[in-house]
Amino acid sequence: MPQPGPHAADARCSICADGEAFGAPLAFAFQPIVDLGSRTVFAHEALVRGPAGEPAATVLAQVDDRNRYAFDQRCRRDAIAAAARLGLSERLSINFMPNAIYRASACIQATLRAAGACGFPLERIMFEITETERVNDVAHLVEIVTEYKRLGFLTALDDFGAGYSGLNLLAAFEPDIVKLDMELTRALDARPRSRTIVQSLQRLCEELGITVIAEGVETPGERDALLDCGITLMQGWLFARPAFDALAQPQAEAWGA
Repeated sequence: MPQPGPHAADARCSICADGEAFGAPLAFAFQPIVDLGSRTVFAHEALVRGPAGEPAATVLAQVDDRNRYAFDQRCRRDAIAAAARLGLSERLSINFMPNAIYRASACIQATLRAAGACGFPLERIMFEITETERVNDVAHLVEIVTEYKRLGFLTALDDFGAGYSGLNLLAAFEPDIVKLDMELTRALDARPRSRTIVQSLQRLCEELGITVIAEGVETPGERDALLDCGITLMQGWLFARPAFDALAQPQAEAWGA
């Protein structure tokens, strides 16, 4: 993404610093990411919803190039405020748009202010970079991740295996976490070729010092196949569906034997 000049940067800062330029109402649902190794909740992902729990698409349909920056800032601020209000004690995972950030050190300031105002610890915030959004400037993404790590945030590459860049992004920078797309985990127990791919990705990430989370886990068979591949962090309806304006807790029977 071409970077704007200083005058454009100043204007954009004044427009979206607090997210007010995105005026549509929004709220969040929270879904847990579980650690089967310790049988604990690793994090809760904040998923944008309409003010009465409407699907994310109803909000995202109102995002365009004119308000993308403000929308990204608004989501961060409101997700942190909601997590603090709900008493979240685990990590908070927030999706962000890399193409909605023009300078990492400047655009993160509203997030720092929001966390400070709510008393939410920075080390408990994880940012998920969605791989399904085309990243035109990989060097810019590396700058963002480097700055976030410097500030103590965890970084995760979301929807891995479903997007544009794939392994090229792992070669360019090292996120703390990779989230395998649900198309890789779906019916994994019945798809030997997919199982081989997932096992190979797990080994690769382990060698790179990257933690793997499997998304979209819906059946005990998928859970057990992922465990056999060495993956213990999982997210999906087997454990809990997203809870609107609440912190969903994993179902006891979902942990398995």
